[in-house]
Amino acid sequence: MPASSGVIRSFVRRYLGRRHVAALLLSAAPGLVPSALPAQSRAELAKVIQRKVLSNGMEVIVVENHGVPIATLEINVRNGAFTQSPEYAGLAHMYEHMFFKANRDLPDAEAFNDRAAELGAVYNGTTQEERVNYFLTLPADSVAGGLRFLASALINPTFREDELRREKEVVLGEYDRNEAQPGFAWQQKATELLYPGQFSRKNTIGDRGVIANVTQAQMKEIQRKYYVPNNSALIVTGDVNPETVFKLAETIFGGWPRGADPFVADPIPPIPALDGNKASISEEPINVVAVLIQWQGPSVGKDPGATFAADVFSDVLNTPGSTFQKNLVDTGLWQAVGVNYYTLNQVGPISISGQTTPDKLRPAMAALEREIARFTDPTYVSVRELEAVKAQRTVSSAFGIEKASEIAHTIGFWWSVSNLDYFMSYTDQMAQQRITDLMRYTSLYIAGKPRVTSVLLSGEAKRAIGLTEKELLTPSTRAVVRP
Repeated sequence: MPASSGVIRSFVRRYLGRRHVAALLLSAAPGLVPSALPAQSRAELAKVIQRKVLSNGMEVIVVENHGVPIATLEINVRNGAFTQSPEYAGLAHMYEHMFFKANRDLPDAEAFNDRAAELGAVYNGTTQEERVNYFLTLPADSVAGGLRFLASALINPTFREDELRREKEVVLGEYDRNEAQPGFAWQQKATELLYPGQFSRKNTIGDRGVIANVTQAQMKEIQRKYYVPNNSALIVTGDVNPETVFKLAETIFGGWPRGADPFVADPIPPIPALDGNKASISEEPINVVAVLIQWQGPSVGKDPGATFAADVFSDVLNTPGSTFQKNLVDTGLWQAVGVNYYTLNQVGPISISGQTTPDKLRPAMAALEREIARFTDPTYVSVRELEAVKAQRTVSSAFGIEKASEIAHTIGFWWSVSNLDYFMSYTDQMAQQRITDLMRYTSLYIAGKPRVTSVLLSGEAKRAIGLTEKELLTPSTRAVVRP
């Protein structure tokens, strides 16, 4: 694929997470975007989502759907990059890999794979900023065996030295492939600037040197601190009976001893605020100019209301025909441009990403600045546009609850970064958003707030237009034309 497409695809994976995605990224990378939250109201969701908290603190969530005789079993742990001090950067992901190796009941990775095959299970795991999840999709009549299979790996891993040594090379291979992708260093630098002093807590892929020197003791320390029932959720979706699942969960997981609250014993340091605008320019042999402007957005734990407004605001601006799109893309200044907020508890980023050409970069940036200056204008988004995007989100995501594996992943994400109540009330909260809510969000988190501007272009283009980081630090609404 062209280098420019690689940059955009990589950006999708790294930044956009679970939220509605900019038009730029939708057109560049179809199929990579996770599904939106289901559109059902809280009352409707309560009819199909059942939950119970075991005595040890483990939450069990069941979504019953008898359409197909399969089930998805998923474990979510509040772990991930946000728990990583610099000496652990990348080890949440390393732990995820070791989950699928030897445990008390299965002596090695081969036995693990054999048991999965016996169950008819397809399995995988992912590591993100604020969650690690492990999941199986299997025939509905294998649910009991699947739960025992997950419990063995979750509660009694052995971290064999030989398996750790081999799996370390696999993870290093993943790191090297990511590092070779266009835009990797650019994206890493942008994140480092946006979260000063806390880069390791946003760096899911981690530090190569840390991964290369991983120890069994570090794996055990992660297990001790974060892999406890009161920091975990079991989600079961598909052709299951909730009461049967609850009884199985109590039998299989109920004896797992409760642990200390990891975030009381070792609190996560707060994300420091930016002390001013930051800028970076990266050079790679691409034939476009990629621009990323970011602000520190709201924390879903501290300001949940702003996260709903952020989603609606992004939806409006990304809609073809919006004032934002007309003034930037329809004029030909930008090939594509979009807005996104990625919901996290530990300060998610607000991003404006765009693609243009070197000769249009300055007028394109000036036009973008004029739009940003209007974000707090109460007439910038009309009531008609606001109501339209709320209706569109409801229609487009109405079938999310019907896909057992997707709904398991979605619930798991929201449980991890917030809680199940946030997920359950999402559609109702979105429907209540008003122009004043959008203005509060843009005033608190965007207007006049420090930001990071990152540009990726070829060295030849940079020299030709004379672009400097100093210029990016002082944004102007007036286009500067240089020979």
